[in-house]
Amino acid sequence: MGFWKKLFGQKQKKQKLGNIKTNKSLEKNLKLFKEKFLKDCDDVIYREFTIGKEDTYKAAVVWVDGMVDKQLINNYIIESLMIDSRLAPPEPKTFKNSIVNLIKNKTLAVSEISEVDTIEDALVNILSGETAFLLDDYEKIIIIPSRGWEGRGISEPQTEAVIRGPRDGFTETMRFNTSLIRRRIRDHRMKIKNYRVGTRSQTDIAVMYMEDIVNKEVLKELDKRLNNVDIDAILDSGQLEELIEDKWISIFPQIQNTERPDTAASAIFHGRIVLVVDNTPFALIIPTTFNALIQSAEDYYERWDIATVIRILRYFCVFLALFAPALYVGVTSFHPQMIPTDLALAVAATRLAVPFPAIVEALIMEVTIEILREAGIRLPGAIGSTIGIVGGLVIGQAAVEAGIVGPLMVITVAITAIASFAIPSYNLSIAFRLLRFGILFAAAAFGLYGIMLAALLILIHLCSLKSFGMPYLSPFISFIGDSSDLKDTVVRVPHIAMNKRDVNSPKDEKIRLDDHQEEDFNREDNIEEKK
Repeated sequence: MGFWKKLFGQKQKKQKLGNIKTNKSLEKNLKLFKEKFLKDCDDVIYREFTIGKEDTYKAAVVWVDGMVDKQLINNYIIESLMIDSRLAPPEPKTFKNSIVNLIKNKTLAVSEISEVDTIEDALVNILSGETAFLLDDYEKIIIIPSRGWEGRGISEPQTEAVIRGPRDGFTETMRFNTSLIRRRIRDHRMKIKNYRVGTRSQTDIAVMYMEDIVNKEVLKELDKRLNNVDIDAILDSGQLEELIEDKWISIFPQIQNTERPDTAASAIFHGRIVLVVDNTPFALIIPTTFNALIQSAEDYYERWDIATVIRILRYFCVFLALFAPALYVGVTSFHPQMIPTDLALAVAATRLAVPFPAIVEALIMEVTIEILREAGIRLPGAIGSTIGIVGGLVIGQAAVEAGIVGPLMVITVAITAIASFAIPSYNLSIAFRLLRFGILFAAAAFGLYGIMLAALLILIHLCSLKSFGMPYLSPFISFIGDSSDLKDTVVRVPHIAMNKRDVNSPKDEKIRLDDHQEEDFNREDNIEEKK
């Protein structure tokens, strides 16, 4: 226990401002902001003025410069409060009682307003880009929506490019991202529930799901995990992913991430839950499966036969990305009798000048490829792609000519690297790249038996994994009794045959396509019969 306490530290309670109530006095409220909570915050703007024909009441608005729409504040908040209240003031006898209702219902020309009665809530809203309106002799603070910071426009997703399909991708603004999904799901049963995570960052998170087809147990578990997150800041969805996943020690991603609105919408249609995190273009999808991480959005936009061939090719690439270098090491070092004689002689001839064993040869090339890959990512676009391609060719050729590695090893490692790029999920691809080194050592120690042992251990681990209660290898290990889930795995059947949702959706909400559509399979035969 002492080791784990030293590793993870003692659990501390959240530090909150406390429930400091707002004061009726405008001066006292502003003093709390200026001298205590927002002291030395030079980007916070305070605008004090009076309301009423005879300057009856003092008021003030507070906002953060750079995070608000100044035109909205000038034209629809300050101007309305300062000028409109003078042009049409209430009767002096009823002014005190009706001023708040007058402001909320007739003066402020904004879409929505809310009220808070604690300093903490007011601060969170101000620092989120809203404008706080304070009125003397009124115990609450009125919050006016005024967010208007500069943001990146819609652009094509960088990590999930497709030939056929939508070109829009998520941005760093949460509410804009939810609108991209809402555009695709015009159903009142799609719900959006907002959370705030991070005691200091107060990061906005939107949980999106279809009310009638979502798994209620998964939704309940997600709510529990989000409420249990106790961290000072969430800057990206990757941090949240690690905090709420089932087994943080596993190398495999248990939560899918995407920057494509169509992928997120498709997940919601299948009963899954999408988490849109502010300040990041990557949304999270839960629960997820190994099969879902191998799929691409384009699989559903191409014809079923083309999509099936591509999926089979991807699964073959998974095999190559994991086992190709290990098979080379295992066969050449332990089982050369498995190679045809002519090929064995050719391989031996290429390795005559190589002074290292096959495992060292493989490690040299694998580490070199990983360095080139990382350098290509960090360098600017055009230079990075040049480093990746030209660097690999030049270094590989130079290594062969110097006798450090054999040409067959260069080919094997190159094929392995290309195969890993064919995996749609970047996180899953990284997991395979890391596992490849472990399988390499197993092959160097025990040959093909080591490879089989490593593969068995990986399979056992995958079978033990769950994503919010769903088996990670679904539907491969959960199709008994309902084989319809296998229609969208390695093989993608025609859309007209996929009349049921996947294993994640409730049993009473499985049907997604009416049964009478099945007669469309033989449209030509039906036409002939009618004739």
